[in-house]
Amino acid sequence: MATDEERVDVLAPFRQFLALERDVLVLSLAMFAFSLGFQMTGRYMGRYFEFLGATSVVIGLYGSFGNLISAVYPYPGGALSDRIGSRTALTLFGLASTLGFLLWFGAPAFGAVPSVPAWVWLFVGLALAQAWKSFGLGATFAIVKQSVPPTELATGFASTETFRRTAFLLGPLLAAGLIAAYGFDPGFRYVLGVAAAFGLVATVAQRVLYEASEDSLGKSFEGVSQVVDDLRTMPATLRPLLVGDTLVRFGNGMVYVFVVLVVTQYLEVSATLPVVGYLGPDAFFGVLLAVEMAVALATMVPVAKLAKRVGLKPVVALGFVVYAVFPALLVTAPDGGVAVTVPLLGGVSLSETALVTLLFAASGLRFAGLPAHKALIVGPAEADAGGRVVGSYYLVRNAITIPSAAVGGWLYGLESTRVVGATVGGPALAFGLATVVGLGGVAYFVAFGRELDAYA
Repeated sequence: MATDEERVDVLAPFRQFLALERDVLVLSLAMFAFSLGFQMTGRYMGRYFEFLGATSVVIGLYGSFGNLISAVYPYPGGALSDRIGSRTALTLFGLASTLGFLLWFGAPAFGAVPSVPAWVWLFVGLALAQAWKSFGLGATFAIVKQSVPPTELATGFASTETFRRTAFLLGPLLAAGLIAAYGFDPGFRYVLGVAAAFGLVATVAQRVLYEASEDSLGKSFEGVSQVVDDLRTMPATLRPLLVGDTLVRFGNGMVYVFVVLVVTQYLEVSATLPVVGYLGPDAFFGVLLAVEMAVALATMVPVAKLAKRVGLKPVVALGFVVYAVFPALLVTAPDGGVAVTVPLLGGVSLSETALVTLLFAASGLRFAGLPAHKALIVGPAEADAGGRVVGSYYLVRNAITIPSAAVGGWLYGLESTRVVGATVGGPALAFGLATVVGLGGVAYFVAFGRELDAYA
């Protein structure tokens, strides 16, 4: 029988958050609100671009622009916070994100400006919307690093991830409901309006409630020289993880913004659900995202506990494998479904809808490995250096993966042709090569990745 210490309590992360100090709790709730807004909108942006008349190359450039912002925003954000204080900086970042959502909302109307395509405003909106999201990455890692013992790092990150990713579950369901009720247009614009409302409420709440009396976020930033020094002094144990992670994320980045188009345009997966009724491809995509995140939430804490027994490396490798194989499995889902043999049940026929739903459920396991992944990143850092190590790690990874979406967009837009009996080009080529690149990262990490001493 499992002891009290070994039992998995899926509600523990929420109780742990309710016990946090006021300032940290306020920041956590703001993170929840902004995550809800991003998850309601971000995964649908490829479809929104297509609706506004953009090509696959433009959509890919948008994805690469997002990668660029993720790479360069955290350091300027820290510098600004250093100058004006984190409370004021958080308010400015929150207002910028809210304005970004509003620009996305108004993009169709702004498209009436002569010689300016409507989708251009989506790029402008992204530059603003990413402001709050990119600010607290290093700080979040550092807080967890300082708050839990080394052997509990994965469990500590599981708590923060579970809380934040609850918004990732609720956001797509809200989006699916609005799109199902009103169609993609104006349903998705209503989604953007709701996201802006969440952002505004979160900004006001953190401005009023966050005191930051003892806050030190952003105070260690010393300019470009500090960035170079942090990269040079990055723990050697992180390098194999960084190489493998970068390849896996490059492959994922090639297709991330196009998943919605594969589901809604290429596969055209729809469903008829009890009580809800018929959901077209656009609305059903939100349900698929919710299924993916439900599996992630259900498995995140148990997998973090498992890491204490088997180590961090196997858990991280499992997450990498799921990241890598998902694109190829999704794009090759057979139109008529598939027949499989299940122990005790015998032959079972799965429709295309059921098969795609299972693929998204399995995809949720990649998030289950994130707490172990974060523990493996910040674990080797010296005391009080967790934020800088994380910032350096993500700076390198995100900088290298900047062109991934642009590459994927170019491949996605190629016309399909038959070569040696196989179809080459278009979604199949982009998603297939993404899996090849990802599996290269998996192989490198398995071969050279190192275990954290506390978990060895």
